[in-house]
Amino acid sequence: MSRHLPPTADNALASQLELAFEDNRLAAQLYGDFDQNLALIEQRLAVSATPRGNHVLLKGSASRVDQARRVLESLYASLEEGRTADIADVDAVIRMVETEDSQLTLPTLERKGKVRMAQIATRKATIAARTPAQDAYMRAMDRSELVFGVGPAGTGKTYLAVAHAASLLERGDINRIILSRPAVEAGERLGFLPGDMKDKVDPYLRPLYDALYDMMKPENVERCITSGIIEVAPLAFMRGRTLANSVVILDEAQNTTSMQMKMFLTRLGENSKMIVTGDPTQVDLPRGEKSGLVEAVNLLDGVEGVHISRFGDKDVVRHALVGRIVRAYEADTARRLAQKEGDTTGLARTLGTMPRNE
Repeated sequence: MSRHLPPTADNALASQLELAFEDNRLAAQLYGDFDQNLALIEQRLAVSATPRGNHVLLKGSASRVDQARRVLESLYASLEEGRTADIADVDAVIRMVETEDSQLTLPTLERKGKVRMAQIATRKATIAARTPAQDAYMRAMDRSELVFGVGPAGTGKTYLAVAHAASLLERGDINRIILSRPAVEAGERLGFLPGDMKDKVDPYLRPLYDALYDMMKPENVERCITSGIIEVAPLAFMRGRTLANSVVILDEAQNTTSMQMKMFLTRLGENSKMIVTGDPTQVDLPRGEKSGLVEAVNLLDGVEGVHISRFGDKDVVRHALVGRIVRAYEADTARRLAQKEGDTTGLARTLGTMPRNE
């Protein structure tokens, strides 16, 4: 329930709105420990949010008060459905509401209504989108046979891809999950690592394992790996195969060559999906070697059945400092691209920094 109050005498342009929440227990969770959720809303939306029992008084500009209302009502609806409303959830809903008001078209957003973020559910966990780009990416994985997730570290590209694959496996929509990475040396030498080939490449594949264990019970993951239902392999092992009834994920794809990327993409079989993730600014290929990811994104943009999701520093969902670090490196990359000869246009397009039609 909400009730508009008359503007304050000292600022006729200001708006006041009183929200009431029926369940006192849920209202306390909505506010957060020591009202930290309300404090974040105040900071991000430049409003005043004063709790009074199960009521919250919002003050600020009319547009900002309306945004705060939608954030609080959406979070309260989530709590009623048994989900959480921690700081990360508040941040996610604020991002979605701000995107809605900037006119970015997303199927998940009901204009001026409640925010409905895409979700991926497994028996162990339910993951909700935390940025508009994540929302579009998660929905694209449902709709498209081939999805590229391109952007900086910390945006959830790989994690969400593995979560999507795990959910399809649990539902019986697919028979296998295949996780792959190019075993490209980033300053280290594979030959000096101990063990056989599997031992050597396992450290490169650790982020994929970590995501699996978050989505599935450890004993289920181990059983699936042992039986071959979940296969974790370096990219070189994909040659000559046709991958049917599977979700195939290629991580760190910026380190593929053009030939490797073509080889991988042509492995797609019946009733399968491919998800390719990577950051074109972190290529570890030998100097002069063209990234297969950059080439593929530019060649396949607009092809039916292919979706390209581009992430930026605003989509980083790790510590806020990570976003600032990403911005600093992206600025440096842009400066170097402006000075360097070569395929700078393709990289700029892949990063989403150049319009498609010059």
